[in-house]
Amino acid sequence: MLQDSMKAMVTIGNGGYDRLVYKDVPIPKIEEGEALIKVLAAGVNNTEVNTRLGWYSSSINSATNEMSDSKVDLLDQKSDGGWNDKTPFPIIQGTDCCGTVVKVASDIDSHLMGKRVLIRPCGREHGFKSLDNIWMGSDFDGAFAQFLKISATEVFPVICDWTDAELGTVPCAYGTSENMLHRANLKPGETVLITGASGGVGSAAVQLAKRRGAKVIAIAGEDKHKQVSQIGADILLGRSADLIAALGEQSVDVVVDNVAGSGFPTMIKLLKRGGRFVSSGAIAGPIVDLDMRDMYLKDITLMGTTAWDEMTFPNIVRYIEQGEIQPVLAETFPLTSIAEAQKKFLEKKHVGKFVLVP
Repeated sequence: MLQDSMKAMVTIGNGGYDRLVYKDVPIPKIEEGEALIKVLAAGVNNTEVNTRLGWYSSSINSATNEMSDSKVDLLDQKSDGGWNDKTPFPIIQGTDCCGTVVKVASDIDSHLMGKRVLIRPCGREHGFKSLDNIWMGSDFDGAFAQFLKISATEVFPVICDWTDAELGTVPCAYGTSENMLHRANLKPGETVLITGASGGVGSAAVQLAKRRGAKVIAIAGEDKHKQVSQIGADILLGRSADLIAALGEQSVDVVVDNVAGSGFPTMIKLLKRGGRFVSSGAIAGPIVDLDMRDMYLKDITLMGTTAWDEMTFPNIVRYIEQGEIQPVLAETFPLTSIAEAQKKFLEKKHVGKFVLVP
């Protein structure tokens, strides 16, 4: 018998860590087509920090860690500071969830009951022919709580020997990476350059690109090279390396870049004729310089990816169950230590993902 209330970390508005309030809230009541999930583990992502800070506002042009290192003035909550414009504060954030199904609506097959599952955080309310999307933890309540409710279409049972915390590293990072590589149509034998390769998305992209048979060039801090090499990187370069000197212009088929910032022009010069640049983030800063001649004279394709394609998440579950990828778990924290986890996360000294346990 479920109780009426649960513990949750509620983000009450834009601003600093004081906007994160641990409190009792009602357990969500499921409606038609939904399932109730007991949260076992929830990953830490850039997007949760960005949403709390209001970084998605077009008025912001700095890196996430630059905003967090300074005193953040509360933004006008009517501004465009959310993932899809205005964030619906107060909100329970948390984009990643490994959990157990504890209740399903009467119209949902009961076979899900008791299953350990991963939750697909990117919803496509209008179907996969539309790029409209909503995200758990940004547009509606997510996994930084003891329970969450979600459409049963987003619930994916997974059978493996990974721990709950290891599975908690998966949804956002691996789904985002798989989606980028799918959109970029990375082929066996091609060369892919991955920036931020020690982070959650980056380390997932290294594994998933290697799984596709690509040659992987990874950019990461030198102190992280050994770990990144162990998950499949063929060539490792430091963040301050002269990439043009090391690799040469027109040496790369695909660039997977969630860093952006001042390094963006170099990424375009590294691409071969007909090369593809794909991104789903900009942790070093969203405003970049683009010499249009570098783009159109080489027939380069620039791709932004937020909405996940239909095959993306089922692919990830299949790769886990077939033993084709591995978790990169950096550290776990209790949910009550979310501020500590996010501060350490922003230092970018780790490899892989931090995970919170309710």
